Amino acid sequence: MNWISDWALPKIQTLFGGKRDVPENLWHKCPACEQMIFHRDLERGLHVCPHCGHHLRIGAQKRLEYTLDPGWQKIELPRSPLDPLRFRDQRRYADRLKEAQQKTGMDDAVMVAHGAIEGRRVVAAVFEFSFMAGSMSAGVGEALVTAARLAVLQDAPLVVFTASGGARMQEGAISLMQMPRSVIATRMVKEAGLPFLVVLCDPTTGGVTASFAMLGDIQIAEPGALIGFAGARVIEQTVRETLPEGFQRAEYLLEHGILDMVVPRGEMRATLGRVISLLRERGPAEPAEAPPPEQPPAMEAAPAAS
Repeated sequence: MNWISDWALPKIQTLFGGKRDVPENLWHKCPACEQMIFHRDLERGLHVCPHCGHHLRIGAQKRLEYTLDPGWQKIELPRSPLDPLRFRDQRRYADRLKEAQQKTGMDDAVMVAHGAIEGRRVVAAVFEFSFMAGSMSAGVGEALVTAARLAVLQDAPLVVFTASGGARMQEGAISLMQMPRSVIATRMVKEAGLPFLVVLCDPTTGGVTASFAMLGDIQIAEPGALIGFAGARVIEQTVRETLPEGFQRAEYLLEHGILDMVVPRGEMRATLGRVISLLRERGPAEPAEAPPPEQPPAMEAAPAAS
């Protein structure tokens, strides 16, 4: 019998209050530099690594909290058919949907809210990548159309934060139909004379990139975001050439004129507020055309001397 482990150690643990449960999520590892980050430091830095500046992926709820002024409100979205094709691969699509809904607390991969940025009214649509990789479904298309209609109704700019793997394969052609639907949604906003801003986050690929994500009045991206249509390996195998370093990253696209700005997360809110202010600012009214100057009355000729 080991009296130290069986008798002495329990007595000491009882004396000092017993073993305390330590939460497992106190520390996070940066996926870029692999440094450990204390959870409070990570939250304080808006989920940007303090060691290397890598922007970690965040959910739709946090994205809205970091971007919109306090007091924003989430919009209830119309419900779409959950499994229109009754699709099944290794698992039923309906089961995958239920699992994603329980994990994220969302009905589909986009959250829509209205509020303000730096005091300027906006409507925001934010993709949730952890909901089936932010894939575009009939529900996502309906969310984007609803956001566009709300922006027109409120006479407010529409800001969309993208983070998606593309079309949702479990909905087949129905998912592909959301590409033209999302383009129509952007046209609704632009025809109303309202700004349409897109913030491309990591990753933005596939059918989302090939549709509305590249149609913004201003194209903004977070540093290091992966942005493209097909994967780099597929492109290399197709063109049979080695791709340049940083290909499909935000900085590469900015250098080649695809993006307008690459903005760190800590500066995103102020930048969006400034851009919206510039786009919504009306120029000075043109001065009315001045009337022609009055002509002096014609003088009568003096009578000739006799």
